[in-house]
Amino acid sequence: MKHPILAILLSTAAILGGPVACTSGKEASSAAYTVGTELGINKAAMDTAAKPGDDFFAYANGNWAKTTEIPADRSNIGAFYVAQLETEKRNRELVDAIVKGAPGADSNNSRIAAFYRAYVDTKAIDAAGMKPVAADIARFDAIADKAALSKILGEQTRADVDPLNATDFNTENLFGIFVTQGLATPGDVIPYVLQGGLGLPEREYYLSADPKMAKIRTEYQAYIARLLTAAGQADAAAKAKRIYDLEVKIAKAHVSREDSEDFAKSSGVWSKADFAKKAPGIDWSAYLAGAGLDGASKFGAYHAAAITGLSALVASEPLDAWKDWLVFHQINTHSDVLPTAVDNVHFAFYGTTLAGTPQQRARDKRALDALDTYLGDAVGKAYADKYFPASAKAEVGDMVSNIKGAFAKRVEGIDWMAPDTKKEAIKKVETIVVGVGYPDTWRDYGSYTVGNDAYANVVAGEKAETAHQFAKIGKPMDKGEWWMVPQTVNAVNLPVQNALNFPAAILQPPFFNPKADPAYNYGAIGAVIGHEISHSFDNNGAAFDSTGALRNWWTPADLAKFNAAGAALAAQFDTYKPFPDLAINGKLTLGENIADVAGLQAAYDAYRASLNGKEAPVIDGFTGDQRFFIAYAQTWATKMRDEALRARVATDGHAPGMYRALTVRNLDAWYKAFDVKEGDKLYLAPDKRVRVWG
Repeated sequence: MKHPILAILLSTAAILGGPVACTSGKEASSAAYTVGTELGINKAAMDTAAKPGDDFFAYANGNWAKTTEIPADRSNIGAFYVAQLETEKRNRELVDAIVKGAPGADSNNSRIAAFYRAYVDTKAIDAAGMKPVAADIARFDAIADKAALSKILGEQTRADVDPLNATDFNTENLFGIFVTQGLATPGDVIPYVLQGGLGLPEREYYLSADPKMAKIRTEYQAYIARLLTAAGQADAAAKAKRIYDLEVKIAKAHVSREDSEDFAKSSGVWSKADFAKKAPGIDWSAYLAGAGLDGASKFGAYHAAAITGLSALVASEPLDAWKDWLVFHQINTHSDVLPTAVDNVHFAFYGTTLAGTPQQRARDKRALDALDTYLGDAVGKAYADKYFPASAKAEVGDMVSNIKGAFAKRVEGIDWMAPDTKKEAIKKVETIVVGVGYPDTWRDYGSYTVGNDAYANVVAGEKAETAHQFAKIGKPMDKGEWWMVPQTVNAVNLPVQNALNFPAAILQPPFFNPKADPAYNYGAIGAVIGHEISHSFDNNGAAFDSTGALRNWWTPADLAKFNAAGAALAAQFDTYKPFPDLAINGKLTLGENIADVAGLQAAYDAYRASLNGKEAPVIDGFTGDQRFFIAYAQTWATKMRDEALRARVATDGHAPGMYRALTVRNLDAWYKAFDVKEGDKLYLAPDKRVRVWG
């Protein structure tokens, strides 16, 4: 669930679609989603008094929504929480055993143990105070001219764009780097340069006239001052104003979210010499050398206009403002491994003000999350070895094959598509590389030294990840590369690789249960699989051919038909209003919504095919088709705090789960399964049901 560039390069299912934290306690609130061994769906979650044709989300999830409280340390909760809790429990068992054991020197287990011990040792972190970051602050204070500033900005650059975070392309470094095959350079892996530099989620937080956004801006400026004060910085209020004023100018230099989505305009390739010509202001030789990118010959200028605008700001804005900005972001980005006072101020703004979450997560749980970030493959290998059996890998692999076949069959049956377009679409489906559970090869952490300083461990981890990504530049693309660790409750489509990843952690209840009825599994994990396959054919993925190259393989007439279906789906989602003053942005969420519609249809077709012409048995009063659609809707059980819901709608390319559950409106089989008729609130006339692919 990532936009803009990751909607193209790493187009995720975004099952969670935003920052998610697990809870301490309150586990009983998710009990309604314990999966049965036959029925699969859980009747206790349902409100059968609700009429399916009027409110299908309430019918499938109404009792759960009424009785479930959002835990104090979360901004939202949903059915996915069950898988997260189980995954967290498993990770806790693994890490506890490693920490209590006697791992060999310079082993992955020794790194895990050292990282974890340092991260949870808040007494040591508090005792160290701001000493760990002092050397970095001194580097910034020593900047004497724009050449030195350019070098430092380069040194701060990280290839740390997170494929799970929907707004992370706005990296707090001035530019973000993402490494994969170039949009306009098939087979050639290059570094993409993305706009960055903001502490708020995106440019509209700085520029929007919405009073709620204006209030957040005021609170953000006050937060900057509070954080600097907690970190012992003098003249915090004056520095906060300089930092905020600079970020407003940075926001104005950013391209809009809509422009970011138009990746066809963002495929330009720059040489090193082009930076000085097209984006004067930064000393680009110093910047690229500082970043470790001086050996690269080609760059993807994804946000070309922003690169130009941000570079100009380096030249025009005072050195002191940039120094202050660097200090603030170094502290802000690493608040979790700095003194508790700094950490608490950070959470009060980002956790409570922006997301409405009243309570910080327990330190030991945050440590597990940090391990996933910096030693994810090391933990992931242990997780996969212990918790993901070969039988589950094989069964899910069979489902993937069945759903791929169902999707190809639907494409074959499209009567409006030209033969050549249809041929390439089918080839694309057939050649998708699917990873189930875990990667074939594991990351080597031999160059990552972990000690007893939590701050140093995190900074070293960032540098190790950047070096790992930069090492791919200029080499052939690895179609089997994984972008998620096995213990991730999510899934991902990789258009430039024409590949899919389904991590082990999502292949458990409430998504997949080998003991459950097939209708349940196809409606739950099957819809996720179909969603990811369909991402290869959403409004972004459809621009890539079977090799992952950005190429128009459509006839004008075919593309017009496809775009018309997309426009109809966008209009459908525009009608959903979480608040009286705020509606879902159908255009922003279009890629995910197309994948939901096409993926659910493919999963349904594969389910029906699995019955071999027979009808599924009625179980506990529900037909097979009913169980299929209820399972789908129950995977989108969602409750969000108002602040988090507003942020999701404003910035995320994924509609909130309660609206994604309504995808069923576009499938004829849903109407038959629940006897939905004209006059029901969710009824769509047959010609208004969006088909997209078939």
